[in-house]
Amino acid sequence: MRALHYLPLAFITLAGCGGADRPEPIIRTVEVLVPTPVSCVPDGLAEAPTYPDTDEKLKAAGGADERYQLVAAGRPLRDARLKTLEPIVRGCRSPNGAPPSTRGEKP
Repeated sequence: MRALHYLPLAFITLAGCGGADRPEPIIRTVEVLVPTPVSCVPDGLAEAPTYPDTDEKLKAAGGADERYQLVAAGRPLRDARLKTLEPIVRGCRSPNGAPPSTRGEKP
């Protein structure tokens, strides 16, 4: 019987909690920047040429003069390839990882 005396008090307490105005939630959009790995080697980089002075050809050469001719023929090809690759490697080592010709451009 005593429990019945407390029943109205319990209803009043519960009703008071349910009627409180709740503040609207604060909705925020936050932009999170995530670094994306990007290759610093350009897509249009040509394959390496076929060099005439390979180990096999140098070992198979008949004499010193033939080996010299093979090496002399390979030198301009290597120089041209290095002229192409050096700026790319320098750009890959730069802080932003882009070759000098593409720095600051947006994809």
